Amino acid sequence: MDLSKPDGRGLVKIVSIEPGEGYTKILFEGPVDGYGTAYISQKFTSIDSTENSGTMMGDARVIMEDGTLVTSPLRGTFWRNGKNIKVFFTDAVSNGDYNFVTWDIDLIDRSADIKYFRLISANP
Repeated sequence: MDLSKPDGRGLVKIVSIEPGEGYTKILFEGPVDGYGTAYISQKFTSIDSTENSGTMMGDARVIMEDGTLVTSPLRGTFWRNGKNIKVFFTDAVSNGDYNFVTWDIDLIDRSADIKYFRLISANP
């Protein structure tokens, strides 16, 4: 898979950051190419005391351009380097799409750059 050529991108803003014991929950919203306006919740659970890596669980709701709602569970892994978090996961969108997704989150700028790579398309 060529990760230099995504099928779509998004730039979402961090709406809130909620720290907890052993985890951090982040809420995002913003546009994603080919889908629409996304509302996303991700819970990051660390696997070590440095809190630099671990697992991510989340959910996405997207209002498509035509008003249709699509959803997807999100499951993946992350690593943190200072203010930056890199996330990798697959999604299973309720419209039949399956994507491999990468996120580059900047905690200080409160933004995330999304790239997705279509694995299966609902509309081949």
